[in-house]
Amino acid sequence: MQAILILAHKNIDQVIELSNILKDNFEIYIHIDKKTKLTNYQENELKDLKVNYISTQNVNWGAWSVVQATIDLLKLALKDKKISNFHLISGQDWPTRSPKEIYDFFEKNQKLYIWNYQSSKYKKAGEPLVCWQKYYFNYDKINRRSLYGKIYHRLSILLQTLFHIDKLKKYNVDLTLYNGSQWVDLPRDACEYLIDFIGRNPNIIKMFQTGFCSDEFWIPTILRNNDKFAPRIDTNNHRYIDWHKKNGSMPALLDQDDYDKIKKSNSFFMRKVEIPVSEGLIRKIENDW
Repeated sequence: MQAILILAHKNIDQVIELSNILKDNFEIYIHIDKKTKLTNYQENELKDLKVNYISTQNVNWGAWSVVQATIDLLKLALKDKKISNFHLISGQDWPTRSPKEIYDFFEKNQKLYIWNYQSSKYKKAGEPLVCWQKYYFNYDKINRRSLYGKIYHRLSILLQTLFHIDKLKKYNVDLTLYNGSQWVDLPRDACEYLIDFIGRNPNIIKMFQTGFCSDEFWIPTILRNNDKFAPRIDTNNHRYIDWHKKNGSMPALLDQDDYDKIKKSNSFFMRKVEIPVSEGLIRKIENDW
């Protein structure tokens, strides 16, 4: 048995349709952002599908709440001892192959599919990625995407650099930092280790809680620094994402023009998709199953 874990914050009718096509092959667990209110119809649809859904966190981009929502989902799904593999996707993902084909690929598969890289070797927007965990941020209180949030972020980086802030030393963090995509496919032992690790290492969790985009750091950092799991990591996470701006979104909001590129990829899921913009693409993909 395998589980799909979905982080959703909008387009709940689309999430319900996604759950409906996955439910025959996977157990479905959904975290719905507390800011998103379900209608009675949507609640009844989810119950009829026998979907496990929770709404524990008010999720904000770049903030710890993204990680906490994932942890809450993992803890819930791990209660079912029959589940062997866990797949984390967003509510704006869609399978690019039949759910059965995806299931069969991961059945009895003990690899960890995590796209990641060593943080110290890269920058984004001119900022060393290590600084996103070395310095303090609080984007559960400040909207990082607002004008104020953008100014705050740049000013915060500048001031913490000038004052030689080093949260890693303060919390005695001796791990090599890795980051990448939060959309992963993990076997049960890796998920159990993640939950056990965060319970035993409050200093590491304090670092992530006060960092920026910790959802991109916590899974690869914890698992890459473990000799049991590191050799089993495959950096191909089988997601198709176009990191260009399209249809008013970056990463691209995919449409039917992307069909050929998606079919040539070795992906199992594509993102981002939104109905109605992506409906032609979705139906064309489904017709191939």
